[in-house]
Amino acid sequence: MQYWLIKSEPETFSWQQQVQNGVEPWTGVRNYQARNNLSAMRCGDLAFFYHSVSDKEIVGVVEVVREAYPDPTAEGEKWVCVDVKARGAFANPVSLAMIKSDPTLSEMALLRQSRLSVAPVRESEWIYLCQLGQWQGK
Repeated sequence: MQYWLIKSEPETFSWQQQVQNGVEPWTGVRNYQARNNLSAMRCGDLAFFYHSVSDKEIVGVVEVVREAYPDPTAEGEKWVCVDVKARGAFANPVSLAMIKSDPTLSEMALLRQSRLSVAPVRESEWIYLCQLGQWQGK
């Protein structure tokens, strides 16, 4: 299993909308590295749902339920999307400020490539962040 972080502006698409919609295609990614990360996702992988821009915090966890396929919001087949399903909210959202101030997370892709909308997360980071957020899922 691999772990990821996916970003969404809550004003555009929020965690609450993800929960309400059930399975949702993760569309609109137009960065080559982020696209490659989407292509590397496999069914069963888990991702942190991160509210970017305004809130700047991890608010929940989604599961990849459909692997990469052509993004219907893009022309041609250069861009891909995956389908994700909500697995559960963080009891305590973990803010970007908390992540930046924690030496345990200093090498996290979120900090090293802050503009990347789909980023890998190391297993040790995943476990630690789930503890901080008090997420009990598996």
